Amino acid sequence: MNPKKTFLKSYDSILLIIIFSLMITSIVAVYSASRNGQYNGDFVIKQSAFYLIGMIISILVATIDINRIKKINWIIYGTCLSLLLILMFAPYSIARPVNGAKAWFQLPFFGTLQPSEFMKISLIISISAVVDQHYKLYPIANLKKDLILLSEILFITLPPILIILIQPDTGMTMLLIVISISITLSSKIKLSLVVLLISIPALIVSALLVIISKFPVYFERRMLSLLMPHQRSRIEGWLDPFAHTDAGFQTKQGLLAIGTGQLSGKGYLNGSVYIPEEHTDFIFANIGEEFGFIGGAIVITLFFLLLSRIINIALSALNHTNNLFGSMICVGTISVLAFQIFQNIGMTIGLLPVTGITLPFISYGGSSLLSNMILIGLTQSVRNSYNDYMFYSSIGGKYG
Repeated sequence: MNPKKTFLKSYDSILLIIIFSLMITSIVAVYSASRNGQYNGDFVIKQSAFYLIGMIISILVATIDINRIKKINWIIYGTCLSLLLILMFAPYSIARPVNGAKAWFQLPFFGTLQPSEFMKISLIISISAVVDQHYKLYPIANLKKDLILLSEILFITLPPILIILIQPDTGMTMLLIVISISITLSSKIKLSLVVLLISIPALIVSALLVIISKFPVYFERRMLSLLMPHQRSRIEGWLDPFAHTDAGFQTKQGLLAIGTGQLSGKGYLNGSVYIPEEHTDFIFANIGEEFGFIGGAIVITLFFLLLSRIINIALSALNHTNNLFGSMICVGTISVLAFQIFQNIGMTIGLLPVTGITLPFISYGGSSLLSNMILIGLTQSVRNSYNDYMFYSSIGGKYG
């Protein structure tokens, strides 16, 4: 029997149910949020179409053997990096800056395309391939070999990060950094390097928190002055949204919407708080206002189930077939989704500064949704790799 014929039966039904639940949540929330009159457009129809296209692409990706994806990882990386370079020099007619960032192509019929969303997929695949190849060449780790691995990962990560910083897109830059760090820490590098890599950013964040709380004037006059104007305004709006009425307007309105939603919300379509970009970046505020704490908790629970399922697939790939490449892809996917969820909800409730990071599978947006669906397809491809192994083993095939 050909395992490919049993693909639909082997597709992770739990993962499919979770994605379907997030799709329903997205369509319901986008319809409500798009009624505030900020933009004109059939957002629900477009979001539904993106979900349909995304599901088809996800299934197609899942049918590709994970080892074939590894073989073409540099083609994928080169293509995505080329798109970022083309975007830098593209004319205004097809690459118009939005909110000060030149991060999208404006395409007829399709709408906008954000190349950096697909760069994150490429980076996950490429770093995972490098880690897998490194430990095949050097099965016994030591400090020197670990430093070689770190330099290889840095070489891959720096070019897209520098290009995206120029756009500028701080949120996506942070996302690429999270991908590289998470996969590096999940590899087999020595514990001493892990502690070093964790301690450096932890010390920096701790020092900043101390300066902000103990020396706010120094922080505002000296340290914020080093940032670009849009970055400074976002941090100022985050630290004191009620004092900085322009920069902190979204944060203030998000807090107001969620706060007035209370336990069970105001009811569907009864939201009254105006929030800019409510159907994209601040979709969680809409859910919190109309469905309250209960609605927000349900959404977070769905995300928890999604992440736990991918963790299970990563561990199974490593335990059943010792598939380091596949497990690293799952690690990269988990880090991307977890960071986006934490950052988006965090900025909505005033815990973190406002960035352009959307809420995965919920916020309106074609590029973001399609890229996340591709990651789900890659995860399913990893799952199929050990399903095939167990299938062949059970019938005494080439693995048996």
